Amino acid sequence: MGNTETINTVDEFVAADFTGNPEELIPLLQYYQKTYGYISPQGAEQIALFLGISPARVFTVASFFAQFRFNKPGENHIRVCLGTACHVQGGSELSDEVQQHLHIHPGETMPDGHFDFEEVACLGCCAQAAVVQVNDKIYAKMSRSKLRKVLEAYGRA
Repeated sequence: MGNTETINTVDEFVAADFTGNPEELIPLLQYYQKTYGYISPQGAEQIALFLGISPARVFTVASFFAQFRFNKPGENHIRVCLGTACHVQGGSELSDEVQQHLHIHPGETMPDGHFDFEEVACLGCCAQAAVVQVNDKIYAKMSRSKLRKVLEAYGRA
């Protein structure tokens, strides 16, 4: 990371009202992820430098919370619910279908960047189980065949 990048990042953090206090770590991680989509190794270094802490501390804290991503997100974000109601209605099978169909595992992004995939504990749509979310759209009462059609609609046969 060159000096210009560091100066630009510090200016950006200050412009966003961060002061450099180490207690700002979580809000700064949230800001960085909202801005860039994920916490990159370079981003963790920039945050650490700004707060005067080690990059290891940044990763330790960030990895504790499920809200933070360390991989660049895909163009389309797939979330498969594995909560109790969805599990009983085949949520695990839907997760298997995504993995087999797209050749990615939870927490991964396709090499072409078209999809990323995660399993979640609950999407809050229990009466409509099993549920899959693609971007901001919820798909209810899903089956493997319905999921394949949804993926095809997003450009992946």
